[in-house]
Amino acid sequence: MKGLAILGATGSIGRQALEIAGDHPDRFRVVALAARRDVEGMVAAARRHRPELVAMSDPGAAASVREHLRPLGIEVLAGPEGLAAAATAPGVDLVVSAVMGFAGLEPTLAAVRAGRTIALANKETLVAAGPLVKAEAARSGARILPADSEHNALFQALAGVDRAHVERLWLTASGGPFRGFTPEQLAGVRPEQALRHPNWSMGAKITVDSATLMNKGLEVIEAVHLFDLPVDRIGVLVHPESLVHGLVELADGGFIAHIAAPDMRIPLGWCLAYPERLDRAYRRLNLVQAGTLTFEEPDRRTFPCLRLAEEAGRIGGTMPAVLNAANEVAVEAFLRQQLSFPGIAQVVESVVTVHRAVPLEDLETVKAADAWAREQARRVIRSISR
Repeated sequence: MKGLAILGATGSIGRQALEIAGDHPDRFRVVALAARRDVEGMVAAARRHRPELVAMSDPGAAASVREHLRPLGIEVLAGPEGLAAAATAPGVDLVVSAVMGFAGLEPTLAAVRAGRTIALANKETLVAAGPLVKAEAARSGARILPADSEHNALFQALAGVDRAHVERLWLTASGGPFRGFTPEQLAGVRPEQALRHPNWSMGAKITVDSATLMNKGLEVIEAVHLFDLPVDRIGVLVHPESLVHGLVELADGGFIAHIAAPDMRIPLGWCLAYPERLDRAYRRLNLVQAGTLTFEEPDRRTFPCLRLAEEAGRIGGTMPAVLNAANEVAVEAFLRQQLSFPGIAQVVESVVTVHRAVPLEDLETVKAADAWAREQARRVIRSISR
């Protein structure tokens, strides 16, 4: 039986991971759960799965959860240290890293240093600190399994393929809810429109990132670290049907593709059971009913976040961390209606343009770059608002 720690247990990915664990009680045991501040969601998950340890990054939320769970004798911890403790708890074999944004870096890094296997759904960990995370994994023997549908598809498609025969990797994007929009149309987009993804059910931040194509840009940077290829050998295709999740282009002109229904339980189940597979299909794809599959070039002019991310990935060092931090601040401002939809890219471009990247020497370098970018982004937003 495999012991699980689920970081981000109350979010979309975490809830689906818990669903899989609950459906296979003979294979998985939930040892630890962690979240930010969703007290109701965490209490319900803890009562259902009875972990040994619960952690909440918000101290007030932790106090409330502790009171609710006191009769069950579940240990409840608070703050970043609590999340790290959940990630490294005794009996944990696999850590599902699904904490949103840069906040997921430190608990994931703690799991890597402890030599755990990580099902990585938090792309910001490798975007902001890929070289550091990989170096720590090499030292500890930790294994990183990609849980994002696109990277998971590539991981599976690459099985048994000699890397010398790989010409290019292709990530697919749905195009989001504004595919085909003009810049003039995007200027009037409101948050509730951006949160209507055509194919996937995700959290607010990642849904907005999908709409701007920043999500795909972050995935390009993540793929650089996962598959040891430069940015220019990782392509992006808009595929509105969201059925082909990744393609490996081979040197002889052939392609290997991974095709599945757009359901995160498929890659998550693969990660949880790895190196085996689950014997249950949560959602099967009927290829006849699927009909035509279409592919398009992404519109980097109308959706410049993809281009900005690719450029940050080429530069490397602290630039991807700065890009990610500026984007997190800009998306939050958009969701609060303090910034227009095109303003997200405007803020990110303003911040990365003035940043001078330095090598990633340690975690403090990453955190300093992140803090600088957030303050710079807030200044840009204030200037735009005026």
